[in-house]
Amino acid sequence: MAAMLAIRVVAGLAAAAVAAVLLEQYSLAGSPSPLPRPHVPRRPHPAPGLGATNIFWGLQISDIHMSRFHDPGRAVDLEKFCSETIDIIQPALVLATGDLTDAKTGDLLGSMQYEVEWQTYHGILKKTRVMEKTKWLDIKGNHDAFNVPSLDSVENYYRKYSAVRSDGSFHYVHSTPFGNYSFISLDATPNPGPKKPFNFFGILDEKQMQELSLLAKESSRSNHSIWFGHYTTSTILSPSPGIRSIMSSATAYLCGHLHTIGGLMPVLHTRHSQGTLELEVGDWKQNRRYRIFAFDHDLFSFADLIFGDWPVVLITNPKSLLYSCARHEPLERVLHSTHIRVLAFSLSPITSVTVKIDGIHLGQATHLSGPIFTLRWNPRNYSNGTHDIQVIVQDSTERSKSVHHVFSLQEDIHLQFDPLASFILLADHCMVARVLFVMTVLIQLSILIAFRHQTCLKLKGPTGFINLTSFSLHVLSKINIFYYSVLLLTLYTVLGPWFIGEITKGKIGFCFSFGIFVDGHFLQGGVTFMVGILQLVFFNIPLMAYLCWSLLQRCFGHNFKSHLRQGKRLKIIPVHFLMLLLYLWQIYSCYFLHMAFGTLAFFFSPLRTWLTLLTPLLIYWVWTQNSNKLGTFTVQLKSHLSS
Repeated sequence: MAAMLAIRVVAGLAAAAVAAVLLEQYSLAGSPSPLPRPHVPRRPHPAPGLGATNIFWGLQISDIHMSRFHDPGRAVDLEKFCSETIDIIQPALVLATGDLTDAKTGDLLGSMQYEVEWQTYHGILKKTRVMEKTKWLDIKGNHDAFNVPSLDSVENYYRKYSAVRSDGSFHYVHSTPFGNYSFISLDATPNPGPKKPFNFFGILDEKQMQELSLLAKESSRSNHSIWFGHYTTSTILSPSPGIRSIMSSATAYLCGHLHTIGGLMPVLHTRHSQGTLELEVGDWKQNRRYRIFAFDHDLFSFADLIFGDWPVVLITNPKSLLYSCARHEPLERVLHSTHIRVLAFSLSPITSVTVKIDGIHLGQATHLSGPIFTLRWNPRNYSNGTHDIQVIVQDSTERSKSVHHVFSLQEDIHLQFDPLASFILLADHCMVARVLFVMTVLIQLSILIAFRHQTCLKLKGPTGFINLTSFSLHVLSKINIFYYSVLLLTLYTVLGPWFIGEITKGKIGFCFSFGIFVDGHFLQGGVTFMVGILQLVFFNIPLMAYLCWSLLQRCFGHNFKSHLRQGKRLKIIPVHFLMLLLYLWQIYSCYFLHMAFGTLAFFFSPLRTWLTLLTPLLIYWVWTQNSNKLGTFTVQLKSHLSS
């Protein structure tokens, strides 16, 4: 009873803790809170109409992953993008949001900076003269910081080969006759930069947060501010008040990093509670994605695109309801506008731009200037409810593209983003991993200690799964060698250094569950907690379960050979096979450790290499344990079976 009560209490605490974290970070409690009311005066004019002014557009590309080993097509297509695509779209600026290079070894296990990858990237920028055609703003991603011991290191090729060539966040102002537009870069790459996978999470310290706060204040006089970075805000560790609070004045935060979750989430967009849009763009690496965005009369719009897919079409007025925010944009200008406005680009001249609203043909938009097409409309005809606008563009070679979105002229109507996408972009994944790690440890320790201090276990009722599981845990907890082995393994997973090795080039460090110490720096744990959960769930706990099961077989009176001959092989062999697979996974993790962090890490890894060597000994001791030490438990079990 005591054991079951302890398990229930800990499980309840775990569920409550996880729910509290999710509710706090993701704001799932109750109905969604309304967006903050506009803090800017209403500015109905200038409204979108028959004019080629008050508009500019740019592009975003992310996760290029230039590699010396894999997919040379990335470089070929990037060169075509920097020449053909840029020449056709003629953006005012291009945001390259990190992971410019791959920095992984040919076997994908290790990580290091390859100068040839940076030279390839820089060579494309230089060959295509793209920096003369547009403002190319490139920033670092986690791959660009793999194995970089310091910003002053020769391994920091970003300083030598990027377009910006300056570490840290910065503020670029795009000046136009109709106002200034701020573009603030967010550099959260760890310094020093550890090898993979330990810089998946970005880190900001107090000094960086103060610098970003100053940049945000500098942008306050601009018409709009756009923040751009590599990491999603859900994968950035930052001190209070948090990075989302610092960027709350921004219209949007443009990022990459998650690669659309391997294609499972092709659209990763959401909105912060302060109204800022967070828009992750798909990767160039495998999916050749990029984004066009525009400000048309201070109304922000964008479209996510696939390289080589023409025509490119962006409806700038009326703008999409899903991405509208009265706090940051003068949405009343849509109501006062006189024309529907479309940007259309293609390899060949555009021949027709057809506009429909709610399935009703409105007419053909006329060419105004450059890529701008307009069609006169009366927005008051659509002043109630939501409406669907569709634009079909065709060029002279009969390529065509159809795009549509929902719009509304009522301020009290809002659409909700995909809940899963919002969770991925808004939840504090480091905090979630930390809570799950701690709760998993507490549950395992509570069960182990509760059975250890239970004086006597009375088997009641039929010999079912629960009774036998409780009995096997009771046996394991009462035999010192197994109890203390499992207890110390769990405690060591939490407290001890997992390995000592070359965390970054030429720098020896210590890896713990809660973070990494290297070269006088402490890098907060993020991925470490996730690795810890995997270690617990896929080895530590299964090992404890396997030891319990083996002890149960011994209490039935079997040794290793006899339990295989008892006629229940369909039940017995899968248990051994599963444990063997998990043990092979543990062996592979040792190999990965050696390839990623060097020979020193392989030999000085208690949680990997040493545990791999100790595991067969524990299993051997289980099956060769003196039967006399199991006598009391054997008698108790047989007595229950015979009753």
